[in-house]
Amino acid sequence: MRLPILSSEGNLAFYLQEIKKFPILTAEEEYMLAKRFKEHGDTEAAHKLVTSHLRLVAKIAMGYRGYGLPVTDLISEGNVGIMQAVKKFDPEKGFRLATYAMWWIRAQIQEYVLHSWSLVKIGTTAAQKKLFFNLRKLKNQLRSIDSGDLSPENAREIATRLNVKEAEVIDMNNRMFSGDQSLNVKFDNETETEWQDMLVDKNKTQDQVLENNNELNYRKKIFNEALSILNDREKEIIKLRKLSEKPMKLEELSARFKISRERVRQIEEKALEKLKKEVSNII
Repeated sequence: MRLPILSSEGNLAFYLQEIKKFPILTAEEEYMLAKRFKEHGDTEAAHKLVTSHLRLVAKIAMGYRGYGLPVTDLISEGNVGIMQAVKKFDPEKGFRLATYAMWWIRAQIQEYVLHSWSLVKIGTTAAQKKLFFNLRKLKNQLRSIDSGDLSPENAREIATRLNVKEAEVIDMNNRMFSGDQSLNVKFDNETETEWQDMLVDKNKTQDQVLENNNELNYRKKIFNEALSILNDREKEIIKLRKLSEKPMKLEELSARFKISRERVRQIEEKALEKLKKEVSNII
């Protein structure tokens, strides 16, 4: 199945229906496809990996629709992010592609939003960027999303949560919400669905955990936490087989530990299973 074309707001509903036709992959299917692409450059495998995550892209993109930018553009940017993630994804690291891809999707969309709004307008410091991308969510939590003005209490609460000055919160709010639209507007003329029905689940998600960490540091953190559950021999085998720039062969480890090649393979397999389970618990 070819990638559906997303050309305008008019065909958005059709696009959202079309991407539901792509199957969600099992962990094993995903691993085999990613391995085929990484080792053999199989573009068909890459296509299946990308299309199976188009719903994830759309869901994340919907969370940024309140910035006054076309939803189709947000989704298109997110699709670039998932393609970048597939290119970089290493199936041997033990993570699911969705977990890895969230950072790439969000980063691509945020870059587009920041560029469209102009960094000169919204500020360039890390704190200002954090305020920019969190103000709408916090206003929604405080039930003032449809209000251009912020009460002193709400401004104070948001400033405390984001560790910025109240004046910065008020200033950013005035810049962002002068032309804000209600979430009760219908999604299109053919259904009764409202924009608020498309809101992303407010429960804490993996992409929110990644919000203040770059992808590399985050992966190191959770991997090191998971690695602590292994015994010394398991750790060394995993490091020499999976983390070394020049991974050792089973035969080499067999001689190193004075055990059979098959035993090394069994220890490695068991250690990877323990890591996957522990990582799932952490994330």
